Amino acid sequence: MLAASSAAAAPVTYAIDPSHTFPSFEADHLGISIWRGKFNRSRGTVQYDKSTGTGTVEIVTELASVDFGLDALATWARGKDFFDVKKHPRAVFKGRLQSPVDGVPTLLAGELTMRGVTRPLTLTIHSLKCIQHPMLKRDYCGADASGRFNRDEFGLDAGKDYGFRMNVDLRIQVEAIAQP
Repeated sequence: MLAASSAAAAPVTYAIDPSHTFPSFEADHLGISIWRGKFNRSRGTVQYDKSTGTGTVEIVTELASVDFGLDALATWARGKDFFDVKKHPRAVFKGRLQSPVDGVPTLLAGELTMRGVTRPLTLTIHSLKCIQHPMLKRDYCGADASGRFNRDEFGLDAGKDYGFRMNVDLRIQVEAIAQP
């Protein structure tokens, strides 16, 4: 019986569902409006121990999948003056699930790497829920988290000379399925 309870407490590996995971962002435009966008392709894994509310997360985002809803802006953002996706095709966030309340983590503390620069980033977890997937009959979890970073720390300082604020609000909604 002790062995069975130890096994139940082990972290479970979840694969991020790329068709239900879209990191999105909000950024200033000349101090007069907020531009919103998302990334259409991301992948990753979550190691989650429900018994302790802890684990690890890695999300890899394909920067070429940026979508502002304006093709010309997305094309420019992929270019060498901003993301430079030929040299730096991905952004990677790696973090640890922390500060559980009633067994559910409330923070994701880690590091964001973009354009070859790594900076600390902490995300607040607004919700996290796991259910049995109705078709796959495996544990399926979803979460919503957000945080803020300064884009010029990653060399993304376009518009700074025109008064653009450099802070970016990041929001990640993610769904992930337990691996067999």
